[in-house]
Amino acid sequence: MEKNGNNHKLRVCVATCNRADYSKLAPIMFGIKAEPQFFELDVVVLGSHLIDDYGNTYRMIEQDDFDIHTRLHTIVRGEDEAAMVESVGLALVKLPDVLNRLKPDIMIVHGDRFDALALATSAALMNIRILHIEGGEVSGTIDDSIRHAITKLAHYHVCCTRSAEQHLIAMCEDHDRILLAGCPSYDKLLSAKNKDYMSIIRMWLGEDVKTRDYIVALQHPVTTDIKHSIKMFELTLDALISFNKRTLVLFPNVDAGSKEMVRVMRKKGIEHHPNFRAVKHVPFDQFIQLVAHAGCMIGNSSCGVREVGAFGTPVINLGTRQTGRETGENVLHVRDADTQDKILHALQLQFGKQYPCSKIYGDGNAVPRILKFLKSIDLKEPLQKKFCFPPVKDNISQDIDHILETQSALAVDLGGTNLRVAIVSMKGEIVKKYTQLNPKTYEDRLELILKMCVEAASEAVNVNCRILGVGIGGGIIHQHELIHGSSFCAAELGHIVVSLDGPECLCGSQGCIEAYASGIALQREAKKLHDEDLLLVEGMSMKKEEVVSAAHLIQAAKLGNTKADSILRTAGTALGLGVVNILHTMNPSLVILSGVLASHYVNAVKDVINRQALSSVKTVNVVVSNLADPALLGAASLVLDYTTRRIY
Repeated sequence: MEKNGNNHKLRVCVATCNRADYSKLAPIMFGIKAEPQFFELDVVVLGSHLIDDYGNTYRMIEQDDFDIHTRLHTIVRGEDEAAMVESVGLALVKLPDVLNRLKPDIMIVHGDRFDALALATSAALMNIRILHIEGGEVSGTIDDSIRHAITKLAHYHVCCTRSAEQHLIAMCEDHDRILLAGCPSYDKLLSAKNKDYMSIIRMWLGEDVKTRDYIVALQHPVTTDIKHSIKMFELTLDALISFNKRTLVLFPNVDAGSKEMVRVMRKKGIEHHPNFRAVKHVPFDQFIQLVAHAGCMIGNSSCGVREVGAFGTPVINLGTRQTGRETGENVLHVRDADTQDKILHALQLQFGKQYPCSKIYGDGNAVPRILKFLKSIDLKEPLQKKFCFPPVKDNISQDIDHILETQSALAVDLGGTNLRVAIVSMKGEIVKKYTQLNPKTYEDRLELILKMCVEAASEAVNVNCRILGVGIGGGIIHQHELIHGSSFCAAELGHIVVSLDGPECLCGSQGCIEAYASGIALQREAKKLHDEDLLLVEGMSMKKEEVVSAAHLIQAAKLGNTKADSILRTAGTALGLGVVNILHTMNPSLVILSGVLASHYVNAVKDVINRQALSSVKTVNVVVSNLADPALLGAASLVLDYTTRRIY
């Protein structure tokens, strides 16, 4: 704590609203309680925990030996939409007094329930930092909207999956305040399966029940379509009665529509049916043993698509309440559960199967990560949260000069022999091009590039071109984006090493592709042959003052110079080996060779791919670009595409 400037214990308020969120919060609470040197824990209980019809589940918190600081009766009965709104309002009225007395440094809020929205709203308006558990996930019903609303109010985020983390980042949350920890309940799930479970099964389902020969049913109302969800529950019960297996049915949660669902249960006599056991609540430790050894779980609870996957138990997910959740292969979706036969068929397909255990939502180590994250919170940091919005173009008023200008880019080609800079228009036309020989030192190259770019930018004004940006040729494009690398040096493809004892490269290494196949490398080899009087053959001539170049080597090879031809073949082979390495790393769909040497290398590259590449990439198409200046046009296209892309 001292490391972050906090000179007192972190006072943490954990507020729990129902049996479901307590199963996720309890492991964190135990962890906080176990480190009194760092934390002070205050527990606030509200919502359906305090209602007899839902099992008075606050008692399990007391049985876990937690001191409940405050009990708030916040549920307005009625189990309809208006009652949910009134319950949020009642919680908002009662919470300020509690928070004023507790004065927590941080409040931990879980999930997506309407009670949690009231908690987050109160804490945010009272300048209390909020840690939100399980943000970034996607599901159906109103819970999705509530979850994302809490995300916007929260200062810190603990998410369970990589996808959820990416969703939070996409929602403009600060990456530094997001922890990918996994689901806290998995810390208990993954260590629970070996405990004595038969006594638990017999206690809840009867003495004559065997493992994998019973069903657990848990279905909640869908608040955005209550009428349909009640009908679906009725069809589910009919299918379960027809399936004729012992079934544990848990009462639904307190959402709008739950009262009607309970009426359906009683109308069908579920509480007195010999095959059914209807209960308001099962302690989480016992519940996970029941689902771990069930023949199947059916319903629309998030528990079915999240926690049950840890055991490989078959799950039938009904309706749209969990649409968008990440699931394991153990889940069979019946999204349009509109007939009894469809649900019955799903039961016949799933019952009694055993699937591989899934760890999508956690690896059993969430709590230590969360505690470490809590300790890292610096209370001296500004409370006002910041959002990481993507860059947005400035709003520029229309101007006649602006309209008449040609939108353009400066393209830079860092060639081995020459440096080239060009003004390229939106239509892909090269308006003006500048070429200079490439200096030998890095400093001289950089100075020359800057000089050429300044000269081109000045000239752009004279030719009525508006420069939108500068693009440099050479790079890897993935999903239309340039890969930069950690130090902005990605895609030095010319320096892929293809031989440990090859010729020296300008970079200082040996055996790079450039040391074999660049224009400078071929010029070097041509000069060696010329110095030994082995370059010129019949049909060739050179003036005394003429500089030997790669073009002379190519001409000699065409006229039958076997040594020149051997050098070109070696260069083509080196390039081919580099391309094979790229194929094995990136698996592209197309290889385009460009530049003046491309046509001389293409057959050699294809031969090397055919001999050396894995069969999975051998079929890649290798072509020669027919563009006059592909590197310059490619560099320009990056700028023109990015700067003119619409941002919504």
